Amino acid sequence: MVEKYKVITLCGSTKFKTEFLQVQKELTLKGNIVISVGLFGHADGDYENIITTDIKIMLDDMHKRKIDMADEIFVINKGGYIGKSTKSEIDYAIKIGKKVNYLE
Repeated sequence: MVEKYKVITLCGSTKFKTEFLQVQKELTLKGNIVISVGLFGHADGDYENIITTDIKIMLDDMHKRKIDMADEIFVINKGGYIGKSTKSEIDYAIKIGKKVNYLE
């Protein structure tokens, strides 16, 4: 069975790890290919330990490449929160013509 699956990249603050995992599960079970973050820097406390300025720049650029691969993005905006990096990703997605959906 070969289908045409929609590809969705998740965007949002990595402090919302629980929400990312729940949305990833729900979207996958609906028949979507889901691309997510590589790590949860805020939720897992990695920002204090391993996230240097250069790594942050690299991760932000990698996430934009994930947006390039997607048909649309899904923003994890718990409580309406959208931080600077997420805002940049939304703006980029809109600029290149991707559909944007929101958790809230």
